[in-house]
Order: sequence, then structure tokens, then C-alpha cells
Amino acid sequence: MASSSLILSRRDLDFLLHEWLDVEALTKRPRFTEHSRETFDAVLDLAAQVATDHFAPHNRTADENEPRMVDGKVVLVPEVARALAVFAETGLMAGSFDEEFGGMQLPHTVGQAVLAWFQAANIGTSAYPFLTMANARLLLAHGSREQIDTFVAPMVEGRWFGTMALSEPQAGSSLADITTKAERQDDGSYRLTGNKMWISGGDHELTENIVHLVLAKVPGGPAGVKGISLFVVPKVLVGDDGSLGERNDVVLAGLNHKMGYRGTTNTLLNFGEGVHTPGGRAGAVGYLVGEENRGLTYMFHMMNEARIGVGVGASVLGYTGYLHALDYARTRTQGRPAGAKDPASPMVPIVEHPDVRRMLLAAKSYAEGGLALGLYCARLVDEEQTAESAEERDRAHLLLDTLTPIAKAWPSQWGLAADDLAIQVHGGYGYTRDYPVEQFYRDNRLNPIHEGTQGIQSLDLLGRKVVLQGGAGLVLLTETITATTARAAGTEWAGFAADLDAALARLGAVTATLWGTGDPDLALANSHVYLEAAGHVVVAWLWLEQALATGSGTGAFYEGKRAAARYFWRWELPRTGAQFDLLESLDRTVLDVDPAVL
Repeated sequence: MASSSLILSRRDLDFLLHEWLDVEALTKRPRFTEHSRETFDAVLDLAAQVATDHFAPHNRTADENEPRMVDGKVVLVPEVARALAVFAETGLMAGSFDEEFGGMQLPHTVGQAVLAWFQAANIGTSAYPFLTMANARLLLAHGSREQIDTFVAPMVEGRWFGTMALSEPQAGSSLADITTKAERQDDGSYRLTGNKMWISGGDHELTENIVHLVLAKVPGGPAGVKGISLFVVPKVLVGDDGSLGERNDVVLAGLNHKMGYRGTTNTLLNFGEGVHTPGGRAGAVGYLVGEENRGLTYMFHMMNEARIGVGVGASVLGYTGYLHALDYARTRTQGRPAGAKDPASPMVPIVEHPDVRRMLLAAKSYAEGGLALGLYCARLVDEEQTAESAEERDRAHLLLDTLTPIAKAWPSQWGLAADDLAIQVHGGYGYTRDYPVEQFYRDNRLNPIHEGTQGIQSLDLLGRKVVLQGGAGLVLLTETITATTARAAGTEWAGFAADLDAALARLGAVTATLWGTGDPDLALANSHVYLEAAGHVVVAWLWLEQALATGSGTGAFYEGKRAAARYFWRWELPRTGAQFDLLESLDRTVLDVDPAVL
């Protein structure tokens, strides 16, 4: 079933996990000693089956019947709840969590591959457990024991879902400007008042409770982001014995109607509106996570995980689009080879036309390259958490921190490009609702926007990640990539390695040039181009890694990997030359343009 799936390639996952990333080696570490290659494969088999049987079938249904607000409640197609119930019953929600919480203690790398099946099958439905798992992990890292006991266990079991409530209508991504207020109470709780916008999974009837993680400011705190605190705000209050009590003062004010990703309800929430008054007074009851004024630091624990997950989701949406396009191109007959002289000769499958093969190779290189990037970052999470020495853990943390904006942004741009190409391969049919590729494109179009836009990721990469600690992150990335290019010397990939070394050297030189101006505005004006170029260098590296990992393997799968690696080397890596030229010129076009003339 999974081997010929149009959702995702199990063969590719096996290659990435076992032949390249060697996840089986993790079973030698204390946390994963109960696991083996067989247990990892069994969980992946289960994920493929549940995604295929319960998530993929209602992907179009949920798109065509978007969430509705009826009498103050969200109405979804019933298949969403049924699929999520199966997901929870199989224990997949708990996959990476500790055994203490009913989890399987799977490596994060395997857990990310498991989730990829569901993101590819139905991104809208998979968002609910995706957000819930990230919410639970944040509380495990920063919550009190009482908060963990009260809120984490029901989420890991799939009885409750979780959200992250950051944005506000007037603030958007500028979290320094949020106005939601949290006032201390005598019993140690807080009362929250304010509005939150774009809250995915913010309200529904799928579970008996929803655990909101809310950013708010305590009166008297510092201005800007330094005054942001984080609170647990349940939809329904929870008693000391874990029983559900009265409704909290959190009100669904409206739904956002989206271009795609429609299966995930997206909400405007009002906190402290007075519709519900716990204990007889208005204000949503919230519980402080950690310390006051450290909320953004805590929330980034969830946001960084979400950013890598968004990148994987963007990659696999591009991947399923590519697989559908490949299947169509192999079966759709049209035209004849350019050299064919006889108009009466049979038409050929369109995959025989070179330009169609170009589009398929490009889509393959983007989708498989993005998935490799996401799983590599997941492997770094496992290193950061379980490597034997502190030095190895610190190294993994620094490299992951440096790569995170690329892991979110590059697949969000190029996974979308893969879906664009999938539509093009289908021709006119791709622009209709008769084939699923147009939905994949609409669903994927969200990914360059949420969890930090492309522009925000570019500012994070160039403005922070490559200059922190004296540029230690960029130095480490450079060392890691050159270790790969050194291994390629003397192989058939030596030319690829040499070109990658040259591009990497330019990345370092351009970074120094930009920051050598002493003018942050000028340095960051073209940060988006920097992000694109750096992303292509990183993904070229991962394609070289994959090419080397094919070894002397024979057959269509390995030849396909090598073809995609050659494509990325010859067609994609050269893009960075013009981008580095532009950056090196310190061009002021976008910086100096008068907004009045736009």
C-alpha cells in the first residue's frame, strides 16, 4: 500500500532515516534502548495506514466544507473528529513523549517522519495534534509540576487539544505591540482580557477541552517584548481532581475564511469579554508559566518546534503534489517526440517530453530536498537532547538554532513551487478542482506566512543567527558542510563539492560585507535574498549528502536520487551566484524607494 502511495514515498523515508541519518544508532542511547529498526518501521507502517485510511479520504471534503460558526460553536465535517480519534487511539499522539506520560519515547526524527504522513495526507486535520504536541512539550519544558499533571496528560492522550495564542488584530507578528492584559489574583492565578487573532484550532467541539497558551502583559512590567508573560488558559476550568468545571471567559468571536488549509479552524478569540464569568467575575482565568516577563522565551520553545514542523509540512505538501504529477505524467498521453515524423504514430505519455521531465525533476529536488532538511533538523533535536557529551549537545543546539529559519522558510517557498509545477504538469486539468493538485497549492500557500513570515525568517537568519557569538553558528555550519565536501573528493561528485565549496565561501564573504557596513538598515534591506541564497546552499549540501549516501546502489530509486542531485547542482545552485552579486553590491533600491511612489 505505502510503496505506491501518492501521499508520500515510504522508500524515500527508509532511505533518509536508515541509509542516511542512521536513526537505528540512536537505540544505543539510554532513552531509546527499548527501540529497534523493527519498532521504528512498525510505527511508520502504522502512520502510513492511518493516514491513508482515515486522513486522506476527507481531505477534499474538509476543504469544500470549511468550518462554520453556528450558535457560537464551530461545526466541522464529522470525518475530522473520527480521524483524530483513531490517531489518538493508536497512541501516535504520544509517540515522542516519555513513557511516564504514556508515550513511546520515539526519537524526534522518527516522530517527525510519522507526522509527515499525516501532513501530506491531510494538512488541515493534522494541524490539531501538531499544535497539541508542541503545546505539551512546552509545558513539559517550562511548566510547573501541577501544570504538567493537569494539562499535559490529557493532551498526550488526545482527550484535550492545545493552541498557541500569540497574534492580535492590531499587532500581527509585532509581538511587542500586544495589548492582552493579565492581572494577578490573590489565589496566584491571573485574569486575562484582550483579543487574539489567527488562532489555529482556537475553538471546536473535537475535544472536551482546549488548552490555550496565551501571551499577555502583566501591568507594571517592562515595555515591549521584555514585558511579555505566558499563561495557560483552558477553555473549560479544571478542578483539583482533574474534573472539568465551569466555562472559562474565552469566547469565539469569529472564524477566518481561508484560501486553503480549511480543515483547521482559524479563530478570533476574546478573553475576558464577560460572556462567561468564572467565580462571578469577568476575565479569563490563566496560570503563569514559569516567571513573569519571560513569556516570549518560553513560547519560542513551541515556535521553533512549530517552524521546523511547518517546513516539513510544506515539503510533504510539495511531495504529494509531485507524486500526483508524476503519476499523471506517466499515464496521460499527448503529443509525440520532437523528432517523430509520422503524425499517425501513437501519442506518448507526457513524461516522455523533456520539459515535463524538467518540471518533475525540479519538483522532486524541492520536495525531497526539503524533507531531508526537516529530518536532518529533527536528528539535531535528538542529538541536542541525548548525545553523550555536553560538547556534542551544545554543537547540535547551535547548528539547529542556525538552521531553523532556513528549515522553516526554504521549504515554504520551494515546496509551494513544487505544487505550482504539479499544476503545470497537469496542464488545464491542474487548474480545475477535478484533480487535487490545486488544493495542495492553496494549502501550501499558508506556509510562507504563518509561524513567522519569510521576511521574519530572513531577519532572524541574517540579523541574529549568523552573527550571534561572533558568528559561531555560521562557522559551525561551514565546518559541517566542508566535512561533506571533503568526503566527496575523488568521487563522481567532486565537481558538485567544488561548486558547493565556492558558494559556501561566497556566503561567508557576503555576510562579512553586509555587516561590515556598520549600517543595520543597509545590511538587512535585502535579507530575503540572503535567506534564499543561504537556503539553496544548505539544500545543495543535503543533496550532496544524499548523493553520497546512495553509494553504489542500483535501480530506479538510487538513479532518481542521483538525477535529482545533479539537477540541483547544475540548475539550482548556480542561482546563488547572481544573488550573492546583488548582496555584495550593497544595493539600496528597496531601502531608498519612497513609499509615496509605490
